[in-house]
Amino acid sequence: MALGAGTCLAPADGRTATSSSPAGAPRAVPVPVPSPSPSPSRSPAPKRDAAKPVVLHLPSVGVSTRMVGLRMDRRGRLAAPARFDVAGWNVAGPEPGEPGVAVVAGHVDSRTGPAVFYRLRHLKPGDPVHVERADGTSVTFTVRRLAQYPKTRIPDQVVYGATKDPQLRLITCAGAFDPGRRGYRDNLVVFADRGRTSR
Repeated sequence: MALGAGTCLAPADGRTATSSSPAGAPRAVPVPVPSPSPSPSRSPAPKRDAAKPVVLHLPSVGVSTRMVGLRMDRRGRLAAPARFDVAGWNVAGPEPGEPGVAVVAGHVDSRTGPAVFYRLRHLKPGDPVHVERADGTSVTFTVRRLAQYPKTRIPDQVVYGATKDPQLRLITCAGAFDPGRRGYRDNLVVFADRGRTSR
């Protein structure tokens, strides 16, 4: 699965912004992120029992955001939220905390400054990722590694391949900005796995 190249916005002056995250904008441009492809050998999906995610916390980089559900477009890609200040999760895949790979996408910046996932690149292995859920429970993941891939060469099996344990992928744009395509050439992927659940 390839990721769309012409979908993330650079700041208005073309430089990387450093100010705090801006308020949501009504003209946000989606960041396509593919949903996991089912593996031919994948066994039937286990019964889901986790409530939908509503808030994402990344305490080590000072990020806390509301989460919205995201659906697939006609190309089979997952579009990021219409707002720059929220993250979104793939409603077609596992909810965070269920077996399998839960995918969360967000913008890196906007025409006016940094967006919700601007600080994603500063996460480090061992950092916690907390997800609050609609039923009052929460689930904690631990960052294992970060990787940057060209949008045209995403290793689907590595990023989205089926897993028996609950895992999380946080995805945003990265790399050089291509003015011709009005988008970044790469994607940053944060790999995290299950920590603990609490009420």
